[in-house]
Amino acid sequence: MPELAEVEYYRRQWNSGLGEKILRVELHPKVRIFRGAKPKKILSSLKGSTFKNSFANGKQMLFVFSPHCWLGVHLGMTGSLRIEAVDFLPKKHDHLVLFQKKTALVFSDPRLFGRIRFDFSKEEPAWWKALPPSLLSKDFTASKLGAIGDRFRRTPLKALLLRQDLFPGIGNWMADEILWRSRLHPSKKGGDLSPSEVRTLHRETRFVCSQALRIIGKNWGDLPPHWLFNHRWKKGGVCPQTGVELKRETIAGRTTCWSPAWQKLS
Repeated sequence: MPELAEVEYYRRQWNSGLGEKILRVELHPKVRIFRGAKPKKILSSLKGSTFKNSFANGKQMLFVFSPHCWLGVHLGMTGSLRIEAVDFLPKKHDHLVLFQKKTALVFSDPRLFGRIRFDFSKEEPAWWKALPPSLLSKDFTASKLGAIGDRFRRTPLKALLLRQDLFPGIGNWMADEILWRSRLHPSKKGGDLSPSEVRTLHRETRFVCSQALRIIGKNWGDLPPHWLFNHRWKKGGVCPQTGVELKRETIAGRTTCWSPAWQKLS
């Protein structure tokens, strides 16, 4: 599933169409990605509108069209955004295509776990305003992280990090990376964090988010070889720090990778 950095990369794909009018809209009105979005309203409102701006928050994206059109996109597990030539012919899984003068903005989702939202109003949609603040904002502090641990005392850290209402944009690989860099076992409970561990977890959460956005979010670049990401799925993969073989287990319903020599459960 696309995570914070991948979502940012896909948002940037459509930005090549900023400032241009939408001349034609094609969509598959009956697919479930449009649940609650009223496809007919999308067709009538976006045609003739101008692409003004775009934003990302965690795994959510918001595209702004004038006048007063707000298009929300969640990629789900297999969704993606891309650019095609203006004479592009939509395929089976291309469920929304916005044609402009020089290009076509395409949303594709083979497994239909994504979602399209649409609002027509002068103000930002209520669902967007209700999203939690970015993990890179001043609102995400070590104190707030400590309070989360106290509130969910019996919850494994891996499960906590995957909660989008608390850690927007963090998914499976980012959660494993953060915990590995923090030297915290994924099964450790939120209430068992020491003050120093809270500070470390806060620092590494912000570091992984910022670097992933810089490297992946910008141009889908490769993460440094010393990151866990490059070793977590290799057969016989070893910890970049210790050289000890990595371990994998299902935690919080997700396949989790960690280093038993580096992330000890105390």
